[in-house]
Amino acid sequence: MVIDGSSSRSEKRRVRRVRMTGKERREQLLDIGRTIFAEKGYEGTSVEEIAAKAGVSKPVVYEHFGGKEGLYAVVVDREMRQLLDMVTGSLTAGHPRELCEQAAFALLDYIEEYTDGFRILVRDSPVAQSTGTFASLISDIATQVEDILAGEFKAKGFDPKLAPLYAQALVGMVALTGQWWVDARKPGKAEVAAHLVNLAWHGLGNLEARPRLIGHRKN
Repeated sequence: MVIDGSSSRSEKRRVRRVRMTGKERREQLLDIGRTIFAEKGYEGTSVEEIAAKAGVSKPVVYEHFGGKEGLYAVVVDREMRQLLDMVTGSLTAGHPRELCEQAAFALLDYIEEYTDGFRILVRDSPVAQSTGTFASLISDIATQVEDILAGEFKAKGFDPKLAPLYAQALVGMVALTGQWWVDARKPGKAEVAAHLVNLAWHGLGNLEARPRLIGHRKN
């Protein structure tokens, strides 16, 4: 039997051109948009480039998100929820110092696993998101840390009304360090966490020469 070569090639092309479902296409566009926004920022990204990377026409992007602004807003909202979930999920019962370690690790874990997302979050956003801004997200995390500090302050005879101030200072310190570490990546994550908690727990006047982690996390 003679096999028609052109027919075989047509069949291969049909196999490669399997249509995505609407949900699959939306996820593809979100992944591509996330990568380009992280690399070029909102202003440097175009619908044309996103569509080209996805192998679709511009109207497909508009159909799913209404344009670049809509796509960007969904990307940012997803990343903010991911970071908040990772931080809140990490704060389990334990010694207060270990809770500080858990919070530091959570942010560093997010930076390591979702680097593109973190780069997007820390940029000045030109688009208003339903979940707010990176600053408001950090404030939300600080509010949860505040409850932990308030109990510790009260137990030690300190004024619990100062807990919000210290919570903002601690979370802000970790967040700013994370913005530096996203590019530096040295020292390693566990060492960065240990030094952050060293400063937070002991203060400059009582720093340990060789800070150690007391929790189960070692990397």
